[in-house]
Amino acid sequence: MFFNYYYDKLNKKIRRNRLEIKGEVTDIIYQNEVNSYTIAVFETEEEETTIVGYLPFVKSGDTLKVIGKFVEHKDYGIQFKVDTFEKMMPETLGALERYLANGNIKGIGEATAKKIIKKFGEDTINIFKFEPEKLAQIKGITEKKAKEMADSFIENWEVWQIVGFLERFGIGAENAKKVYDLLGINAIEQIESDPYILIDIARGVDFKQIDQMALNLGINYDNQKRVQSGIKYGLIKSTYNGHTCVIKENLIQFVITLLDVTTEIVEENLINLKAKEQIIIEKRENVEWIYLENFYKVEQEIALRISRLDKAPNMKEIKNINEELKRVEKRSDIQLSEKQIEAIKAINKNNVTIITGGPGTGKTTIIKTIIELYEEKNKKIVLAAPTGRAAKKMTEATGREASTLHRLLCIGKLDDEGIYVKNGDYKGEPIDADLIVVDELSMVDMFLMNYLLNCIYQGTKLILVGDVDQLPSVGPGVVLKDLINSKMINTVKLDKIFRQAAKSKIILNAHRVNNGLEFIQKGDKKLEEDTKEDFFFIKQNYTEKVLQEVISLSTGRLEKFGNYDFFKNIQILTPTKKGPLGTKELNKALQAVLNPNLEGLPEKTSGGVVYRVGDRIMQIKNNYDITWERENNSKTEIGTGVFNGEIGTIIEIDEKDKVVKIQFDDEKIAWYEYSDLEQIEHSYAITIHKAQRK
Repeated sequence: MFFNYYYDKLNKKIRRNRLEIKGEVTDIIYQNEVNSYTIAVFETEEEETTIVGYLPFVKSGDTLKVIGKFVEHKDYGIQFKVDTFEKMMPETLGALERYLANGNIKGIGEATAKKIIKKFGEDTINIFKFEPEKLAQIKGITEKKAKEMADSFIENWEVWQIVGFLERFGIGAENAKKVYDLLGINAIEQIESDPYILIDIARGVDFKQIDQMALNLGINYDNQKRVQSGIKYGLIKSTYNGHTCVIKENLIQFVITLLDVTTEIVEENLINLKAKEQIIIEKRENVEWIYLENFYKVEQEIALRISRLDKAPNMKEIKNINEELKRVEKRSDIQLSEKQIEAIKAINKNNVTIITGGPGTGKTTIIKTIIELYEEKNKKIVLAAPTGRAAKKMTEATGREASTLHRLLCIGKLDDEGIYVKNGDYKGEPIDADLIVVDELSMVDMFLMNYLLNCIYQGTKLILVGDVDQLPSVGPGVVLKDLINSKMINTVKLDKIFRQAAKSKIILNAHRVNNGLEFIQKGDKKLEEDTKEDFFFIKQNYTEKVLQEVISLSTGRLEKFGNYDFFKNIQILTPTKKGPLGTKELNKALQAVLNPNLEGLPEKTSGGVVYRVGDRIMQIKNNYDITWERENNSKTEIGTGVFNGEIGTIIEIDEKDKVVKIQFDDEKIAWYEYSDLEQIEHSYAITIHKAQRK
């Protein structure tokens, strides 16, 4: 008895040493979609165990070599904690079939995987690599589809080699695909010879990890590549906060701290980067500002293009504007304010006009009046906004169709130079319009603004509408604010809240917040008697109570109060993703009460998240290639591209074809393969940051 006890203790001690084991992931118990922390069932030749660790992109059916040690969890017992891992090619036909069927390879599901293994057996991998045309021998696989499958198989494998390599240096696997696309199959060799190449390729990487890799390879502290990469990293990092340039002294201090080098070394490399035209140094009011060359070029192009457009001959001016305005007012039964009339006259007089102001100040009325004025003159008007939700709101307010800027401009992918690419062409589609109105301009970054201006004919009128107090663009540049501050473009600021809008406590409180004042609430003596009850401030200090309030409001209280249906009229906003009141936990709680699991209906688990028919979801990254359809006046419109921030509803889960059908709020329908579900997340609750993208 004593011997068995001693042997068991000794065995456990051995199992806790650092080990390397190979096996197959047979089931994903949990996978965090944010950081890829995974709990999975792992089957080796000897036993089945539970592995835990950060395993990005790992799916059931993958064969892995994992390095780590056994640990004992107080609740779940012995687990293998993974420090690093490497994806292996499956070593048995059963494992290979499961690998092909798990969604890794585009176009292959369980049925097709079974047919491939049955047909080619031990030669399957060689068929994919060297004789893909033979896949077309299987019924249902065309020669084109066979090539696509083989390309996907090879690309998937090459990317995984890069994933494994980058993983050793703490560089996120989300960058592996981009590294492969730009550097090809020799990516690892190129990175080993110059690790700093990753700074120019992979957005958001940890410079310190790359720097440590380079130092380990023998690069000196004052190496030119190292210092210049540190400078560029500092400039790139500033763009994450919306900036396009940095004060020289601040940048030098940042690089000194980052690299532990001298001021002289940094200044010497600034000169070298300037000589190579990779940075621009501009002196304004005795302060030197440093730009990445492309950011400077884009800012310069925006200034030149908008100035040229504004100074072009005013070919669309309406004569006798005062009489025309009176007719519109009489016909529409509206009374325009002095500021609104000033704005309309400014639009008529100038080719480019900015209309700015907070909520309820009459911006929409100006747009509607302009539409009526110019349509009466047989002028073509185009309405656009940066996001799908903003375009839909514009359509509802004006009664005219508005599109997203991406759709209007037929935008393709955004390359590393901040240039939108469509089929390799850097030029945009010219906009056929006499007058273009762009709403919610505060959300437009410098790259999108530059692309828009590049697509506008000289002589077209451009009206830019927005509120500088709203959240700025996610990308670099605060275009609306900078254009207003430049005083080069005619700007009309609306500051009067109209009586109808003043009945809304939401609008009143929005202006009070901007002015640093407290909310006004029900029963406040400052309010007029006919103010709408559309704003409530519920003070609650306890997390559990807040969650109860959110669920109660979402599941009946607001519906009883004003016939508000959650799926049509309600959106939960929260500041963060993490924590008990972050989007992750709120979405789980809200899905459980608003769209619970019904026996017999299909559902799909991806990244630890369960998706069901009826779920509200949001696209969380730009997908320029996905195909969608939309019924439009009895005709089927077909297009490509679903963009970050678009919201939709899951309307079908097809287990046979392994696709999820999603209808977005602009009525387009897209089919997502199971492997594409990493691009979406639940949107019962979203962050305030994401709400900006809607």
